[in-house]
Amino acid sequence: MSVTMQTPLTRVLGPKTGERMAEQLELHTVRDLLRHYPRRYARRGEMARLDDLQKGDRVTILAQVTRVSSRRMKQRHGTITEVTVGDGAGSMSLVFFNYKHARLVEGAWGMFAGTVGTYNGKLQFTHPDMHLISGDTEEDDWARALIPIYPASKDVSSWVIQKSVKTLLGAGGGLAELVEDPLPEEIRSRHGLLSLPAALLDIHRPTTTEDVERAAHRLKWDEALTLQLTLAARRRAAALEPGTARPRRAGGLLDAVDAALPFTLTEGQRDLGEELAAELSRDQPMHRLLQGEVGSGKTVVALRAMAQVVDAGGQAALLAPTEVLAAQHARGIRELLGPLGRAGELDGDPAGTRVTLLTGSLKAGPRREARADVAEGRAGIVVGTHALLQEGVEFADLGLVVVDEQHRFGVEQRDALRAKGSRPPHVLVMTATPIPRTVAMTVYGDLEVSTLRQLPSGRGGVSSSVVPLHDRPAWLDRAWQRVREEVAAGRQAYVVCPRIGETTGADDEPEDADGAPPTDDRRPPLAVLDVAEMLASGPLAGLRLDVLHGRLTPEEKEARMRAFAAREIDVLVATTVVEVGVDVPNATVMVVMDADRFGVSQLHQLRGRVARGKHAGLCLLVTEAKVDSTTGQRLASVAATSDGFELARLDLETRREGDVLGAAQSGRRSGIRLLSLLEDEELIATARAETTAILATERGLADHPGLAAEVAALATDERAEWLEKA
Repeated sequence: MSVTMQTPLTRVLGPKTGERMAEQLELHTVRDLLRHYPRRYARRGEMARLDDLQKGDRVTILAQVTRVSSRRMKQRHGTITEVTVGDGAGSMSLVFFNYKHARLVEGAWGMFAGTVGTYNGKLQFTHPDMHLISGDTEEDDWARALIPIYPASKDVSSWVIQKSVKTLLGAGGGLAELVEDPLPEEIRSRHGLLSLPAALLDIHRPTTTEDVERAAHRLKWDEALTLQLTLAARRRAAALEPGTARPRRAGGLLDAVDAALPFTLTEGQRDLGEELAAELSRDQPMHRLLQGEVGSGKTVVALRAMAQVVDAGGQAALLAPTEVLAAQHARGIRELLGPLGRAGELDGDPAGTRVTLLTGSLKAGPRREARADVAEGRAGIVVGTHALLQEGVEFADLGLVVVDEQHRFGVEQRDALRAKGSRPPHVLVMTATPIPRTVAMTVYGDLEVSTLRQLPSGRGGVSSSVVPLHDRPAWLDRAWQRVREEVAAGRQAYVVCPRIGETTGADDEPEDADGAPPTDDRRPPLAVLDVAEMLASGPLAGLRLDVLHGRLTPEEKEARMRAFAAREIDVLVATTVVEVGVDVPNATVMVVMDADRFGVSQLHQLRGRVARGKHAGLCLLVTEAKVDSTTGQRLASVAATSDGFELARLDLETRREGDVLGAAQSGRRSGIRLLSLLEDEELIATARAETTAILATERGLADHPGLAAEVAALATDERAEWLEKA
């Protein structure tokens, strides 16, 4: 049978195995399987570390049997066999029901796959899939120095994949005949890279760790270069889009905004404002990412850009991730514009515009009225949530799309809003989660990136401390005393909890604990409703407490945020609904309960809710983690610095790559399998330079059909969408 890279696996491996690989691992073709790399390698005689396993992990281990015992079950017919396997550092149990295997004896080696569970506090596999190692090299091929362990599934074990790859490696004339190398010879030579056939052979059947390192380096180049070429193509396509220039107009809404600002713009805000003003004046749509420290004033920069577009006859849409944040944006813009934001109303300025809020909770009448204002152009600034994306929401002349907290939205949502313009609008996406250089190059490589680091003057600054309950239980009492002291001084406080409480359904899960470590067998996360009740009857008795969480109606959320802003509430006990955008300058202290259940970036975002005025702020990270544990050290690092960019790098170090990129961006869909955004910074930068050189030639990718095919495969397989998510 003639085999190519596009040959279906069902033809090479048989219908049963091929279909299981397609269904459970998204492996459909020969190319897919060859690009399904081992996640690690085991050495015979050097076992995997069982003490790294956690409950719920779906893993394959290489281990040695140390004990086997069988007994009859008391409650039902049959026998139960318990097998203990170890690796010198840890051990676990394997449990089999009514199962015997002549070679499952003490001293035997085996590969065991399953989902890690626990019984009486000890790790175990229940009826794992297994492959006992016979030592017969003709049968098992386990005598090699390194044994590849593949990402596997319930019905497709690592050894099934290993044998399937071996079949492909021996198919036809071997890899040299099967694989065409897309990387130009001059690039391979310049960077000392293996050929693709050699790299694939060494990644799947290495003899030494050096083989693996050389192969992985070459395959990372494939990923980095293909991604950078795809991003560059998107940048070039965007530059060719016909847009509408929105030049600045003197004496308009922008000048009125500047005159109404109750503070002086920072140098960074002014410089960035000039940059945006120039781009909005061009007839090619702007595509820019604005990242900045929490509290650096990104929203003001966006508002000035929106005002310029309104002055030029267009409309601006601000897309926010939550109704709380959307309502706050709309209220803040209206207050700042005053009569200029109420055109058409009795006290409105006819030279101004309307600021319209459009959210999913609007009643039918107000929704119709808001949509009409947008469709007929009366609303120059439209603020909303996902409701802006719905059918029936039409714009008269959409000139600028601003996406706040970009990481909360996907490409489909951003594109849905862009498509509501008669011509491609300008786009400004914002994030308060600082992005390491490699993430910006890889995830946002199709956008021009601007950064705001300078904080407005007059801010009090935030100091942070860890409250370790295990090591210093008395510190929690002092934390509540500090809250009372701040309230007595006329200030306010937040208490943040990972979940809501009362129910045990989906609504009771953490609302947004991105990157939080798994809970394992720990107690359930603390809940807003339980903590609020405890505080009201205990350490904060007598203070005015209220709660804010995702199960409240939009009207209730808005009312409580207004009450908190008006200083009618002393302490707001909330979930992460307050994480982004909430701006109450009088709030000076935040207590984060179960802080270890939140990600680094999320803690930094939460901390940014306090000290937004002239008073100094305090953030207390309460945790049951031991001070000297990995989790305790992670929290100490968060407390030690307020530099969001340094914390972003820490986040990248402590979280899985897929967490940083997002679920739909990791693994096979993104084309990233080996490339590490943290470890391969130099490689990514070099690949970006090679991309620039390739596209600078007259024919560009036309001279490199192999690379062009790789780029096309990434773009046409619905995988390019990950490039716009973060």
